[in-house]
Amino acid sequence: MTAILGISAFYHDSAAALVVDGRIVAAAQEERFTRKKQDEGFPANAVDYCLREAGLSIEELDYVGFYEKPLQKFDRLLETYLAFAPLGYRSFRKMVPQWLKQKLRLPKELDRGLGGKYRGRYVFLDHHESHAASAFFPSPFDEAAILTLDGVGEWSTSCLGVGRGNKIELTHDVRFPHSLGLLYSAFTYYTGFKVNSGEYKVMGLAPYGRPIYKDLILNHVMDLKDDGSYRLDMSYFNYCQGLTMTGPKFHALFGGPPREPESKLTQREMDLAASVQAVTEEAMLRACRYLHRRTKLKNLVLAGGVALNCVGNGRVLREGPFENIWIQPAAGDAGGALGTAQFIWHQLLGKPREPRGADAMQGALLGPSFTDDEIAAMLDAEGVRYTTYGDEEQLCDVVSSLLAQEKVVAWFQGRMEFGPRALGARSILGDARSTKMQTVMNLKIKFRESFRPFAPLVLRDHVDRYFEMRPYEDSPYMLLVAPVREEHRLTPPPEAEAAFGIDKLRYPRSTIPAVTHVDYSARVQTVDDRRNPLLHKLMTAFHERTGCPVLVNTSFNVRSEPIVCTPEGAYRCFMATDMDVLVLGRSVVLKSEQRAVDAAVRTRHLSQFQLD
Repeated sequence: MTAILGISAFYHDSAAALVVDGRIVAAAQEERFTRKKQDEGFPANAVDYCLREAGLSIEELDYVGFYEKPLQKFDRLLETYLAFAPLGYRSFRKMVPQWLKQKLRLPKELDRGLGGKYRGRYVFLDHHESHAASAFFPSPFDEAAILTLDGVGEWSTSCLGVGRGNKIELTHDVRFPHSLGLLYSAFTYYTGFKVNSGEYKVMGLAPYGRPIYKDLILNHVMDLKDDGSYRLDMSYFNYCQGLTMTGPKFHALFGGPPREPESKLTQREMDLAASVQAVTEEAMLRACRYLHRRTKLKNLVLAGGVALNCVGNGRVLREGPFENIWIQPAAGDAGGALGTAQFIWHQLLGKPREPRGADAMQGALLGPSFTDDEIAAMLDAEGVRYTTYGDEEQLCDVVSSLLAQEKVVAWFQGRMEFGPRALGARSILGDARSTKMQTVMNLKIKFRESFRPFAPLVLRDHVDRYFEMRPYEDSPYMLLVAPVREEHRLTPPPEAEAAFGIDKLRYPRSTIPAVTHVDYSARVQTVDDRRNPLLHKLMTAFHERTGCPVLVNTSFNVRSEPIVCTPEGAYRCFMATDMDVLVLGRSVVLKSEQRAVDAAVRTRHLSQFQLD
């Protein structure tokens, strides 16, 4: 037996993943345990969980791998600061102590995190190598072109390559400071959202705007080549030498200073979001076309933070030259832990790889699970009134009936998801046909901006009936956006087109309005009975009851809080919000049957979440 632990840490979204004899046994992000959003510390809790899941101790690990090379990253930082000196002194002064105390002493930090019990060797991978490994090795393809896109690793920001059998090779890259991910982050900062977590808000805001700044970006800020390579004019940016993303020249070009966080959104922010989204999609398409010309392969795999841009992914699938694409569900830095472990097994140890027609991610359900007895003990300790059903059919019949009554259902089942998306294990579900569901979920449950769209869960057998996708097309990880089919669209009244920005949401766009964005798009997640059999049973029951095979799915959390991990966390989140039903395993909790929750108790539950 060979046990390999992969670790990502000390930047953001720390995680651990365990591979035993080539099989992915467990993977989890540290934030789910500490409740600190994008926790960047050593993933001690995630490591402990992975080892418990495998029944192993630290002493039994054969290899521990880290997802990047810290010395090369430090070299890049020093060169950058020297190139911009003395302008970068404030940023340099902030960075150096952390590196001297921790990041340049990484083997000792890893020893400390593992309690001094690990006696094997550490393996340090190149950052984009770990992304590429996470994209190819778990994929269903024997060979595929590889595209990785993110902010920056050591030096690379975008990489092209090929995977065949049990080997990957990266052949081309774009290097810092030129970065598609950092360009998108610059616009995230400029439109008033938080860098490294608000990029998906920009993507959600884009359909409300017009890409009127696209030519301005391509003519002044970015030189995008036909092969998808690019260079940025760094005189517009401040991330190399300062503590912000954009500089005065950027602000002058786009008509003013950055939007203040939490201030009112204007048409300008919507147009900026639409413009950078259009540029990103164009860059992704050009890179894919060039990669296809070079490799002549029919399959493409993607990873890196930009690969979470599901709108761009959808265009690559529909308009690009590849027949099939597969995206690592934990495409960001957390997935680097998994890629590192698999790289060691396949590429360094030379172990064979045998794709069997399905990916190896097990639906990304790689986190902790809890038994019905553990759930019942928690509910009893809290004095909760609940009903436990004897079998899954009865449970799904009851819950599907509640969903059909437009109840908001918190759904906590099985192993927790690995990656940023709730995929039906730690989810909040609702009726996609409801005209009020999106507003209710956003404002009364998620406590977040009302412009953000929700994703549809759809039975895979029906995906082509509702969305412009191929029959039985797989999209199990919510990483592809597709248009709603014409026959399900509704023509809004004339006043809808005249409505400003997010006011357009008041007018239903389809027969499934809760999951249809203003541009008739939807972030599709398909459900089949192999990856998630219980969710498939629930959706089948709902379909039989209503004739609709689509539900709303959003993550089981409130704004700025990580997705829930434990039954206790799920119950606290349920009691702090206006959700109607909590389903924990086979136990169903109805809010209407609980003792009246006064304002003080509700505030106590809500105070445990970090709203910002």
